[in-house]
Amino acid sequence: MKSVLKTFLVLSTLRKVVNTNLLQTSLHNRPQPPSCRVSVPGSCYRMVHTKCREQFYHHRTDDGSFGQIGRFPVADDQVPWSVPLPAYKPVEFTAPFVLKAVWADPELGSEGFSPVWNSLDGKVNRVSHDGAYQVGEDDRPVNLMGRTGVVGRGVLGRWGPNHAADPVVTRWKRDNDGEKVKDDTSGKNVLEFVSIQRKDNGQWAIPGGMVDPGEKVSTTVKREFMEEALDSTGSAKENLGELKTMVEKFFAGGEEVYKGYVDDPRNTDNAWMETVAFSFHDSTGSSVGKFPLHAGDDAASICWMELNRNVSLYASHKDMLEMVVERLNAHW
Repeated sequence: MKSVLKTFLVLSTLRKVVNTNLLQTSLHNRPQPPSCRVSVPGSCYRMVHTKCREQFYHHRTDDGSFGQIGRFPVADDQVPWSVPLPAYKPVEFTAPFVLKAVWADPELGSEGFSPVWNSLDGKVNRVSHDGAYQVGEDDRPVNLMGRTGVVGRGVLGRWGPNHAADPVVTRWKRDNDGEKVKDDTSGKNVLEFVSIQRKDNGQWAIPGGMVDPGEKVSTTVKREFMEEALDSTGSAKENLGELKTMVEKFFAGGEEVYKGYVDDPRNTDNAWMETVAFSFHDSTGSSVGKFPLHAGDDAASICWMELNRNVSLYASHKDMLEMVVERLNAHW
């Protein structure tokens, strides 16, 4: 009996070691995601995996107030799964409102819930833009970018990738005579973009949002812009038809500038944000200028924000905007 038990323990331990090594090797050798525009090995972890390792994980409570939990601290060099961290004890957290939400996944192991990872699971897209992700022994998807200090889903609805779309709407800053404004130092034209202030944390952001099951990303960017920047579900309901026509016309010429992982403070080891960002630029100012900007329900405020390297924005939005600036050869 002791011999059988010893053999079982050895095989069990060996299985864990093999699985861990396979996971670490796979994540260590995977290609760098599109957002990693640097040549120093491993530096993309510091570039796109920072805000989701802040000291506290913030969340909304059932009564509408905001709370926070402490993350297990993860240093820059401890982020990759390829780096052994025996002392790693991430905090387990899934917000109560997520467990009750009809739009969210059930808990793993729930009756009738058998997600198909790395696939289009019915209408739910569980494919990552950055390639296949690993699934742990507990059947939980593993964050491709590494450790975050929190396990579970946090405030995110889906296990694995949670897909969003972000419309970057820009125009040239102009003076009172209608002439483009150039920066005194760089000599380049200055860009402005439509920015909303989030109600949950007060940070400024691109007016994007989550892709609904079965929805095309091109539909999401238009819907979210109308809801967040034009308040199409509130004060602008009466002009919905006119707004749709304006948005359809302007958004017909968008250009994809980014697709992949987002360094979002909501990310955990088992659930993370990914997005597709599109650039919509009004070179003359005659199209966007007609939009009656009005903050939607999820936004505290809205404005045309001047773009430069000093802007402080939510998640990876600054990185996406820098890509747009580079494409338009604008001031940064």
